[in-house]
Amino acid sequence: MDELKGYSLAGRIAAEVLAEGKRLAKPGIKLLELAEKLESSIRAKGGKPAFPVNLSLNEAAAHYTPSIDDETVIGEKDILKIDVGVHIDGFIGDTATTLDFSGENGKLVEASDEALSNAISTIKAGVETSKIGEVIEHTIKSAGFKPIENLTGHSLARYNLHAGIEVPNVKTAYSTVLKEGDIIAIEPFATNGAGRVGEGTRVEIFSLQELRPVRLKEARRLLAYIDENYKSLPFAERWLSSEFRSKLLLNSALRELALSGCIHQYPVLKEVKRGTVSQSEVTVIVEKDSARILTQ
Repeated sequence: MDELKGYSLAGRIAAEVLAEGKRLAKPGIKLLELAEKLESSIRAKGGKPAFPVNLSLNEAAAHYTPSIDDETVIGEKDILKIDVGVHIDGFIGDTATTLDFSGENGKLVEASDEALSNAISTIKAGVETSKIGEVIEHTIKSAGFKPIENLTGHSLARYNLHAGIEVPNVKTAYSTVLKEGDIIAIEPFATNGAGRVGEGTRVEIFSLQELRPVRLKEARRLLAYIDENYKSLPFAERWLSSEFRSKLLLNSALRELALSGCIHQYPVLKEVKRGTVSQSEVTVIVEKDSARILTQ
């Protein structure tokens, strides 16, 4: 498939599914039900999830996807980040939005949305990523909030969700010059907390890191299954439940793969002072004089 066609199709599907998520998400619905509906919609539209749908509540900023037995329900006072990734033959579209069910965090949501809009208007070939981060930081701080300084946007490549270029949410000393044709996910995070996230103990998302010899037979089977079905893209433990019906054996196999360095773990990221977090994200292609949004 033509590269740009792949990215464009993946982006369109991601945008459509994110819009479905905005319609479906409401107080009282289980996160598991919402995630499964959105992932099923991705497949029905001809794509595949580029990563498990992230449904991060309140102080959780990223990497929360429900477990197979998750009973978490959206509450009337919750703020929910929906982060959707789609791939077509490895070409990825990545987009996210924030829903404020209480109506009390509108300015926080607006801060990340406006930061995204201002960042997009800054992007063109030759622009340094630190300049984009400076624009995001200024926009969020001007609204009375803090950008999350240790989360970044990222470049995308085929079967590679984080392809090397980081797009910071603050002005930085390091920088990369964007070039025409770069595919970039821009994702400002705003918070009323400290402006940093830390790793929690919960892990439901993994990705293949390296094919290495492992001892357990079930671990070898799992490693082969991951390589064949997901390549290097993130996957959820719940996705494996139909193929690996013994939860005990599955957990043992995942543990061995993690300890052996075969898979990477993605702990839930939470604001360190338990501040509420908002997120806004699109995928763009860098053009000579502007950026074109692919996830719309």
